Amino acid sequence: MTATPKQIVCVKWGTMYGPEYVNRLYAMVKRNITGPFRLVCLTDDRHGIRPEVECFDLPELGCAHPVGTFGKWKKVVLWGKEVPGLTGVALFVDLDSVIVGSLDDYFTYGDPGDVILARNWAVPLRKMGQTSVFRYPVGANPHILEDFRADPQGIGERFQFEQHYMTHAVKGGIKFWPETWTKHFRLHCLPEFPMRYFVPARLPKDARIVTFPGGPNPDDVVLGRWNKRTSPNPSRIKHVLATFGPASARVDDSRWRHLKRYLVPVPWIVEHWRD
Repeated sequence: MTATPKQIVCVKWGTMYGPEYVNRLYAMVKRNITGPFRLVCLTDDRHGIRPEVECFDLPELGCAHPVGTFGKWKKVVLWGKEVPGLTGVALFVDLDSVIVGSLDDYFTYGDPGDVILARNWAVPLRKMGQTSVFRYPVGANPHILEDFRADPQGIGERFQFEQHYMTHAVKGGIKFWPETWTKHFRLHCLPEFPMRYFVPARLPKDARIVTFPGGPNPDDVVLGRWNKRTSPNPSRIKHVLATFGPASARVDDSRWRHLKRYLVPVPWIVEHWRD
């Protein structure tokens, strides 16, 4: 009997992430999974994506995008009654994730009907999910998309982030992955300021996936910079001096945030985030 392929899904729209993010996600999955699998990409642009990835058109949100909010609301289409290319259980992984260990347990943990997320480490005292990595039964919570379409601005204003809305709206509540599996780059890997000027980000023991919500992105980290507003691998003194220069020379308009947002090249990301 042929084993049912493990399903991984990602979403790509706009220009923030190029096809190399999808291609590297496929390569990382392949290196860290056993048995057959399929990577489904819902996208508005298939150009440059490797043929092994199954691409489908990203469904329309079906309503106005909430204004004055912070969430990546297009991800709510994953909760439709039908999702292109998907049935059964699927594991969603954000494109700006680095897979560093086995994914197999993400498919066996808990029950097939569970919705399992990473804990939102920015608010650790609240039972709040973070949707960089989550597993869910496709089509089992269609009210999430239906309710959002009925009142996108109201839901956006109430919850601000799509992950807060999903945490609230899942019937029966959500569950969390074991804490060692899914780690947040800024909060769990990057040394505190000012040690990050001298010590590279560490890879936590037993981590499976490292996520990058709020930046920096993996393609910048491998170059030793925070974002594309600066040149690759700037020297420590150059970064410090830019604090007192024009905003165009800083990684952030805020001088204090610029001063803190420095890192040195991270060898383990170069090792894992590759084709």
